[in-house]
Amino acid sequence: MSDDFVTLLGTKGGPAIRPGSSMPTSNLLHLGGETIVVDCGLGVTKALVDQGMELKNLSLIFISHLHSDHYLELGPLMHTAWTAGLKTPVAIWGPAGLDLYWEGFLASMKADINLRIEDEGRPDLRQLVTLHVIDEGEVMRKGKVSVSALRVEHPPLIDCFALSFRTAERHVVFSGDTAPLDSMAQFARGVDLLIHEAMLEAALPALMARVGNGSEKLMEHFLRSHSFAHDVGRIASDANVGRLALSHLIPSDDPDYTEDDWHRAMADHWDGPLIIGRDGLRIDL
Repeated sequence: MSDDFVTLLGTKGGPAIRPGSSMPTSNLLHLGGETIVVDCGLGVTKALVDQGMELKNLSLIFISHLHSDHYLELGPLMHTAWTAGLKTPVAIWGPAGLDLYWEGFLASMKADINLRIEDEGRPDLRQLVTLHVIDEGEVMRKGKVSVSALRVEHPPLIDCFALSFRTAERHVVFSGDTAPLDSMAQFARGVDLLIHEAMLEAALPALMARVGNGSEKLMEHFLRSHSFAHDVGRIASDANVGRLALSHLIPSDDPDYTEDDWHRAMADHWDGPLIIGRDGLRIDL
């Protein structure tokens, strides 16, 4: 197996979970000697442990945008890592406003954090975490890894980003949540792996019925803020990517639709290697 890999920890689009469903968005990227968590939807903590990761070794986290299925479990992940032995710095990169979430989480857990510092002799969690704001362009360089961001279209949010992780040998792009963008093809030009969100058009009416408490506004959100599978295939073809993986699947948990439906939706637009995401799937680079 390659030392560089991506594991799709959670592949469901949206925050809700139901019996038998997959989990919301989170990913583990190992690239150029760096271990990077990309998005922290519900379930990320256990998913990382299930992959054999020691949470005390967390050091670098990226959040693509401030929808709950991408950052709801960031605070619990950090707190659990702390109780599991974390004592080294963690850099968290995310959109403007993530600091308000983090401050709120720390305030909600203040009594517990202070108690564990005093009673158990732990370092102060608040001193271990540094937040950095993502903007478009080059974001960070660390060791062999460079990270850049593309602002994508995911209304009503504005600060939503696709993320590119690159070494001299490997290049991976995560689309984040986005409507189809021609600029994505340029951003992902020639990458080894493009991980792109996708919707299955035929399955949306059944999904709307299953949600139960959404109005026509939910469908309007889907149509203006996400990408149909065939649009993703066109982008991947235009970008000449090495491999395409679909994640943040809408829907991911309808038994009436299988991988075959996703492949059929892509057939006229992408003829390269196609990976349909599922929770826990490791993709070697």
